[in-house]
Amino acid sequence: MPRYRFSEFVLSPRRRLLLHDGREQPLIPRYFDLLVFLVERRGEAVHRREIFDRVWSDVVVSDSALSQAIRTIRRTLRDDSRDPRFVRTVSRHGYRFVFPDVIEEDDEGEWIEQPGREATGGPDAVQDPYDALLDRLSRAATTAADEEDRREAAEVLHTLGTAEALRRLGTRPGHAGARALLRDARWDVPHAGPVPIFGQPAPLATTIELVRLRLRRMAAGPARWAGASVGGGLAGVLGGALGGLMLTAAPGTAASLAVVPVLAVIGGCCGAAGGAGVGAGLSLAESIVRSQRAVALAGGAALGGGVAGAAAQWLGRWSLAALVGVDIMTGGTLEGLALGGAAGFGFAVATRHADGGLAAPRGQRRVATAAVTAAACGLAALGLAAAGRPLVGGTIHLIAQSSDAAQTTLTPLARLLGEPEFGPVTAAMISTAEGALFGAGLALGLTRRPRRSSRSHEPLRNC
Repeated sequence: MPRYRFSEFVLSPRRRLLLHDGREQPLIPRYFDLLVFLVERRGEAVHRREIFDRVWSDVVVSDSALSQAIRTIRRTLRDDSRDPRFVRTVSRHGYRFVFPDVIEEDDEGEWIEQPGREATGGPDAVQDPYDALLDRLSRAATTAADEEDRREAAEVLHTLGTAEALRRLGTRPGHAGARALLRDARWDVPHAGPVPIFGQPAPLATTIELVRLRLRRMAAGPARWAGASVGGGLAGVLGGALGGLMLTAAPGTAASLAVVPVLAVIGGCCGAAGGAGVGAGLSLAESIVRSQRAVALAGGAALGGGVAGAAAQWLGRWSLAALVGVDIMTGGTLEGLALGGAAGFGFAVATRHADGGLAAPRGQRRVATAAVTAAACGLAALGLAAAGRPLVGGTIHLIAQSSDAAQTTLTPLARLLGEPEFGPVTAAMISTAEGALFGAGLALGLTRRPRRSSRSHEPLRNC
């Protein structure tokens, strides 16, 4: 790998260092990768889609994430968006590195770094800039430009000193929103200190402001929720159809091929409802929480699955009682909690390196994510079966036993699997297969990347 010299800066991709007059200028990894990409493609107008595909290849983020990254890079390079020396915005397209005299040289040799790093953060860093920056941070934002100005103030305050910024913030007007923004911005500033919420003034108001802030920037939320629902639904259709085909092929069965589409529709509806609930809870947790990700995703997915399961349980029992006079204890809430929690935990483990957006791995990593999530859901379903809590297949068997629709009992399928009657082995195998299919479909639906518009709608002043 070569290193690049431009103006008073040295950029070393191999050592992952940006130096200014020999002093290290820290950037978080994704921002560093973006700067390297622009320098490598210097002279070209790099499209925003290419940048997202290169720098945020494993997550889905909003367009504002790119604008924020460019703003931070410009501040680090002492650049001015109104008269740029280094990074120019190309209207409705992307960005271009425009400094003409970039020297590309071998990076095998050593260089002497001056100790320490600059503590200033750009044009706002004067002798005592805290008060001016805190005033900017605490002001209520009425426009997108105001929001960008507040965030820039938060980032500069972190470079000056997080602890001192929090001490001076105190309880001045607007402190809850300011503390929330400092908390959110700390992830984008290297060496930023912790920003606690609990034990500080107005913890509830700060938490609400932080949630609002992150929800406003949530990327592809509806598309991700819909993808999870479609993925779960398709998995249910596949599972129901395969189960129906096996049932019709089992020895001694009375079921006809007509049962195949019926079971496919039932499986699809259950899978779609479960996928919608689990996907919504997981995506919401992933958008709001940046620390303790596995716990947050498991909890959010469990909550979403529990709500969807409770709704399905109520609707199922009411429908059976009203239409056919069958009153049996169908599952739903507990099953949704268990499958949702397992799906969230498996997804979090498989995408543990994703940061700064909604995880959306590609290629083999996407397949591996689906496999891990499927395994987690399969194990949860096996535990439910062992506890006597059947999923869709077992519930259909119970309904058939309680009504005149005897041809849809799964006893022939149990005999095909080696049991004389529908027993624990058959219940375990069917439930495990259902859970694994649901987990795989859910993960594939969640990780589907939405298409981005070829045109940017963000104001140029924000870029």
